[in-house]
Order: sequence, then C-alpha cells, then structure tokens
Amino acid sequence: MRFRTLKQLALLCMNEGKPIYRIMLEDQAKESGRTPEQEWDKMKNYYGIMKEAARKGISSDKTSRSGLTGGDAKRVHEYSRRPDASLEPFMGLAMAYALAVSEVNASMGRIVATPTAGSCGVIPGVFVSSQERFGWDDDHMVNGLFSAGAIGYIIANNSFISGAEGGCQAEIGSAIGMAAGALVELKGGTPAQAVHAVGLALKNTLGLICDPVGGLVEIPCIVRNGFGAVNALAAADMALAGVRSVIPSDEVIQVMLEVGSAMPDIHRETARGGLAQTPTGKQIIQQLANDRKKTHSVPEENDND
Repeated sequence: MRFRTLKQLALLCMNEGKPIYRIMLEDQAKESGRTPEQEWDKMKNYYGIMKEAARKGISSDKTSRSGLTGGDAKRVHEYSRRPDASLEPFMGLAMAYALAVSEVNASMGRIVATPTAGSCGVIPGVFVSSQERFGWDDDHMVNGLFSAGAIGYIIANNSFISGAEGGCQAEIGSAIGMAAGALVELKGGTPAQAVHAVGLALKNTLGLICDPVGGLVEIPCIVRNGFGAVNALAAADMALAGVRSVIPSDEVIQVMLEVGSAMPDIHRETARGGLAQTPTGKQIIQQLANDRKKTHSVPEENDND
C-alpha cells in the first residue's frame, strides 16, 4: 500500500482527487495481483453475506450453542419501532442489525469478520440500516467497505485489532472507527472529515477491556456491537458537522497501542478479569463446565446385563 497512516491516506486522496475507497481499491488490486473488478466483486460478495446475517438475526429466536444469548436483536428491532422508543428509528435499527449479526456469529452462522468475529456486527449494523434509510444501492455500499478496509488496514498496522492483544478497544473500537469513517464518505464527506471521524470514534473507546464470560464471544461482546453501531453514527455526524479530532487520529491510534500494551493480561480476552470474574460470570462459567461434562460423559457398563 502507498499509505501507512491516515494522514498519508488523506494526502493521497487530495493529491489524486480520489475518494478513500478508490485509493484502497486500486492499491489492493496491485497488492493482490487481481484486477480492480475482481477485488470489487469479492467485496460485493462480502456485503451480501453481511446483509444476509443482519436480516437473519432480527427474524430469529434461535439461541447460541451455549444457550446464553439469542433473540435480543429481534426484541430491539421490535421495540425500536415503538413511538416511545428513545432512539430515532433508524438508529435503533442500526443497533438491532449489529446485535443480529453478532448473534448469528454466536450461533455458528456465516458472518464477515470486520475486523474480527467479535466485532462483526458494527459495520453491517451501520451500513445496512443506512442503506435502507437513504436508498443507496449495493454498489455504493461496496465502495464504503473499501473505505472501511483502508481505515482498518491502517489501524491494524499501527496498533491492534485483536482483543487478545489490545483489549476490546482494539476490536469494537476499530470497528466503530472503520464504520464511522466509511459512513462519512458514503454521505459525501471529504477524506479529511472521514479521518476526523475515526479519531472521534477511537478516543471514546480507549481502555475498553476484553472480558468475555466463559471465553465465548457472547457476553458482553454482542451488546457492545449494538452500542458500537450507535457510537459510529454519532462520530460520523460529528465529523460531518465540522467537529474535529483535536488529537490527530493517527496519534489516537498510537495511544490505543500504548493503552493496549499496558493493559493487564486478565483484561485481554483471557476471561480471567472484568465481567467474566463477577459472581454471576463465575456461575455461568461453572454451568458451562458442568454442561460440557454431561455432554462428554460416557455411560458406565451395567454389570447386571
């Protein structure tokens, strides 16, 4: 890639008069050896999977294999349409779709890791709800995924996208930044505004720990995807309104690296701290262990036969 930082990416866009997605598409094609058309078709397939998961999740009462989660996306989707719901309907829809994709992931369904399975709901939640609201076609949304990919590439190469390395700030935080920056461009914002959206999003997730109960990508991961989609919408609107990230976005990414590196191991996907080690979290872990023993137990032979 010809860029390694958000500043370099924005400068390339300005010098070449191209949006972020076009720079990313062209550079990705050169890196892979495939044509831009082949890369674009591959991304369009990914978007189809995202939409499928979002719609499957809000119509399903299916629970995860652990039995811990499932059905919340449908509940939120139904509630968001009530006149007394606190969130504007499409904001509620974004949250519902984000929960839906995460629940599909927890039930072993097909999703796209954006940037990880643990944060797979944020971008689809923002994208699918925005497409329905503004009437954008799939081609426009695919362009947005290339914008999100460029942002994710920069974060991954300068900090973390893995909860095991940098806590949930690295997974959910990165997904929020990717979604926010891409949404700015989808709505006609400039690359500079998109870059500010990334910084606004990331600096408000700094320090978020990764503490999955039982080591499963369910509690609290799924609800964090729902909240993450709402945060991304807010960050995009702030940037489009002219709000700037006073601390440059590339510096925010460096702070995420610093914070994640200093984070104790118990708060980095080990399930040895945070919510995973609350009294209820421990009870859930014990119940899961008991269920596994029952599943794998071998009946003893009956000597009376």
